[in-house]
Amino acid sequence: METDRSEAHDADVALQHARVLSQAMIAIHSTPSLTEGMRRLCSILTCTLADWCAIDALGGDGHPYHLAVAHRDPGRVPDGGFTEPLPRLSDETPGPVARAMRGSDALLLTELPPARESGLELFGQLDGKIAMVVPLRVRWRMLGALTLAREDPAQTFTPADQNLIKEIARGVSLALDHARLYDKVRHIAERMQRSLLPDLPQIDRLRLAARYHPAHEAAEVGGDWYDAFLLPKGDLAVVIGDVAGHDLSAAVIMSQLRNMMRALAYDRQEPPGEILSRLDLVNDALYGQRVATCLYGLIRAPIGGPWAFDHSSAGHMPPLLVTREGEARYLEDGSGVLLGMDVTTPRPEARDPLPPRSTLLLYTDGLVERPGEDIGRGMDRLRLQAVTLAKAPVEQFCDELLAARGESDDDIALLALRVPDAGPSRTAR
Repeated sequence: METDRSEAHDADVALQHARVLSQAMIAIHSTPSLTEGMRRLCSILTCTLADWCAIDALGGDGHPYHLAVAHRDPGRVPDGGFTEPLPRLSDETPGPVARAMRGSDALLLTELPPARESGLELFGQLDGKIAMVVPLRVRWRMLGALTLAREDPAQTFTPADQNLIKEIARGVSLALDHARLYDKVRHIAERMQRSLLPDLPQIDRLRLAARYHPAHEAAEVGGDWYDAFLLPKGDLAVVIGDVAGHDLSAAVIMSQLRNMMRALAYDRQEPPGEILSRLDLVNDALYGQRVATCLYGLIRAPIGGPWAFDHSSAGHMPPLLVTREGEARYLEDGSGVLLGMDVTTPRPEARDPLPPRSTLLLYTDGLVERPGEDIGRGMDRLRLQAVTLAKAPVEQFCDELLAARGESDDDIALLALRVPDAGPSRTAR
């Protein structure tokens, strides 16, 4: 009978631990935010394995920090968490957490020194008579430490508890390493994307501003681009486009299409529709069925005449024209099929006058699209927002539109142009 009860107890403990492990892995891997996932994990562990739990991460500068802390009594943890700076990790840094971060095996602490000693501050603030501190590492890289503490020294961590905590620590380590790699790739991707974007010319009193905003929590390189350059005859060429996809291939094709567009426009100096047709032929020959949108336009000012915008669109979002008086409309003429769809289809063109001190906005779909929402609502929202900014400086115009959009699941590129009162002097700087 005693053996049966012991086996039943062991089976019950194993089942409880399996449930805890399952809950822990869900918290770690199903939460988009690393910090929120670690907080959820600590809350789970304080309900099952410890009176309090802390996950300390090792920053790239060598300074550890409290990524997440939870106590069985939530009132013991400040609303903002424990944000005090921790000393830089070195061979002399005291305390069990520092020992774990220096590469020790898991530490089972059954007799803690006085909490006033350096390296045990959290034990003093939250209490703790026994603890287990497990290093968080992937291969050779040290990432932090997981600490679980109990206030009753009689409630020791059993071998089964220790094995479970080590398994959870492995999951936390993988999550921290994934976040580290994600941040690194995202940083490289953003730098690469921005390096592909050009400087803008400033022509007489004509003012241009542009912005590129990467997708929220996206590590991929996008295919959005803009461009503006002066042609030999004095016209200002403006371009905006979007290659389908969010990967390195899309970025490479984007860069090459941009460069080919520059070469074709500068060499041929033909109307926008002709240039887009030539670009489509090159795109078809080099990339086959790779689809992209593109709008190419020429800003022109006949001597003594009004400014004008000659343009042709390969399936791109229509430009938005906002007058100084606060009237706004989309320039929907001159729109044709996307690049990569049908190279035999003629490219339509349109000419629209640009009133003095008006603002012309070219943008990619990330500025107006939202998941589950009709794109028409987004375009209406953009038009109304632009009207309120009709008299703002063009740099502020761009910044305010991006701020109003908020986080986006897609990249956003935009190019804005403010028309002066008179024609240009055909000089660029």
